Amino acid sequence: MASEEKSFLRPEHRFFGRRKGPALSDRKQSLIDDFLPTISVPIEDPTSDQIVLLNLDELFPQKPRAIWLEIGFGKGEHLAWQATNNADVGHIGCEPYMNGVAGLLSHLYDNKIDNVRVYGDDARHVIKRLPDASVERVFLLHPDPWPKRRHARRRFVNRFNLNELARILVDGGEFRVGTDHPIYREWTALQMANRDDFEWLAAGPDDWLVRPDDWPETRYEAKALEGHATYFRFKRMPRSVSKTAA
Repeated sequence: MASEEKSFLRPEHRFFGRRKGPALSDRKQSLIDDFLPTISVPIEDPTSDQIVLLNLDELFPQKPRAIWLEIGFGKGEHLAWQATNNADVGHIGCEPYMNGVAGLLSHLYDNKIDNVRVYGDDARHVIKRLPDASVERVFLLHPDPWPKRRHARRRFVNRFNLNELARILVDGGEFRVGTDHPIYREWTALQMANRDDFEWLAAGPDDWLVRPDDWPETRYEAKALEGHATYFRFKRMPRSVSKTAA
């Protein structure tokens, strides 16, 4: 009974989503088999209760100026663009969908991008192993909206995950959320409004409808499947003044 209780996870902490899609081409499977292990984030047992923090200084060939994290990078277009245009930053990308991982690997291999490390599973495995105040920017772009009310607790933007992001972000760090789904747009606005450790960076009512110059458009966003895209930007408030309860 005790082991069953230990293995139970609340919906906020469980993973819901695809891990595999259509069969990969020989080239992409080769990238998964041979290239991915050379740039993977080293987490041996993600289910272990013994949390060993990642040594970020040893994760990249050269010590980066800062660390940026992308949660669910899709096919990796945005992550590859950011890595190319911010070569002094160490980028960590997490994506459980292996077809998407293969897409990113193609970008990295073909363009010889060496400042990206990849984790092909649930981003929360990485997040809980990141040191406090170690990440300068976090991206969450077009996450699954889980639009049905009964599935709301599956949405990544929730109190538990936001507490962890607040922990790992440096003071003044930035959390970006992109969505084209009206339900997720409202949900994100409400969840973030309940916190005092993040400040919404919107000077005017239309700011969050305009894509910043350093926020490249992806193929998914271009489809605008659910309507107009929204570009949320939130700043991590100084720890001396934020009081959001854990």
